[in-house]
Amino acid sequence: MIPLDWHEVEELELGELDGAPTDGVVRRVHDDSRDARPGDLFVALNTGVRFVDEARARGAATLVPRDQETALATLASVVRERSDAQVVAVVGSVGKTTTKDVLAALCNAVTPTVAADASRNNELGLPLTVLTLQPETRVLVTEMGMRGLGQVAELCAVARPTLALVTSIGPEHLELVGTVEDVARANAEAIESLPPGGTAVVPGGEPLLDPFLRDDIVVRRFDAGSVAREAGAWRFDVGGTDVRLELPFVQRHLAGNVLAALTAYDALGLPLDRASEGAAEIRLSRWRGEAHELPGGGLVVNDAYNANPVSMRAALVDLDERAAGRRRVAVLGEMAELGDESARYHSEIAVLLRELGIELVVAVGERAQAYLDGAPDGVAVADAAAFADVLDVLRPGDVVLVKASRAVGLEGIPALIEKHSQAWHES
Repeated sequence: MIPLDWHEVEELELGELDGAPTDGVVRRVHDDSRDARPGDLFVALNTGVRFVDEARARGAATLVPRDQETALATLASVVRERSDAQVVAVVGSVGKTTTKDVLAALCNAVTPTVAADASRNNELGLPLTVLTLQPETRVLVTEMGMRGLGQVAELCAVARPTLALVTSIGPEHLELVGTVEDVARANAEAIESLPPGGTAVVPGGEPLLDPFLRDDIVVRRFDAGSVAREAGAWRFDVGGTDVRLELPFVQRHLAGNVLAALTAYDALGLPLDRASEGAAEIRLSRWRGEAHELPGGGLVVNDAYNANPVSMRAALVDLDERAAGRRRVAVLGEMAELGDESARYHSEIAVLLRELGIELVVAVGERAQAYLDGAPDGVAVADAAAFADVLDVLRPGDVVLVKASRAVGLEGIPALIEKHSQAWHES
């Protein structure tokens, strides 16, 4: 972190401070008492007040904030003011974390880069990410979640992005914002926060973002549908430059995220001829299209981190493409926070399942039962725990997709399937 003087932190009057560093300098701010050491400022978030003594025993200074969001935002704003790094705000309805992960890998291969860990994209995670800025950092890649109008603007006030990357616009959090038009408006707050001369990287052919593309910023567009796979490598058109990369995944929709990241990478002035160096280091966050081979020639794809109509459709199309003649099984939970249109969106996925001819659908939870409408073969279970009771519907050689909104908690199901498959193989 860019160091802060202890007396400066005291003057911010953020709450109860204790244990000033011996040299009067704070070199790291975080919320993990287990990793505390001299020179740190441990901020007690949520139940973290129980671990203040532990952090102090490890040599860290401590802060019990009066208001945790305000405290973190204030500290992060001070650090951000002292950095001349280019700051990327990744927003959008689908693919934020994957795009962030890819962009961070691309940038880090050629310039000092720090990035958000996993999905730290809210009022606590975003400032904690900004607080990792180092004096030598040239690029900071942040992710910003949208859970209502005004939230992205508040996060941007802390991060002060110079480049806004919008991955996509689609139905998400409709219970909070109401319409897809307002989804666009909420995500476009990242564009509105840009300074003159800043850059907006946006999906081509998305008219809902057009009203927010000002004349005093640079606009770069990408077409996620243009990516192609040739001889085991992916081919991308990045602003007229042909880029070919080998990637650690085969999903076409994830390759679309890579094109978005490449466009931002190029807009940052980084060398496209070195993109392969970063591509070799791409590591995606958990439960986002993780594919695991199964004994007997099967496959399970853990895409259980989240779901909305756009990502659900992309994952099902990918299931269909990669099955290559094997039986396709979709283990699906509900898509949450879709408001009054929830039933319609779930019914549209049922139509897609029928069109693709998915052989077996396992619906997890009450709302997910809509997926079974017209399915050739369907099984309904009450919740993720109940899936263990229907494992016998699977067969050796199945290709299985597991996907739902985060609240459904399906992330443990792929491990059950792997264990069950191993038992088949051993018997």
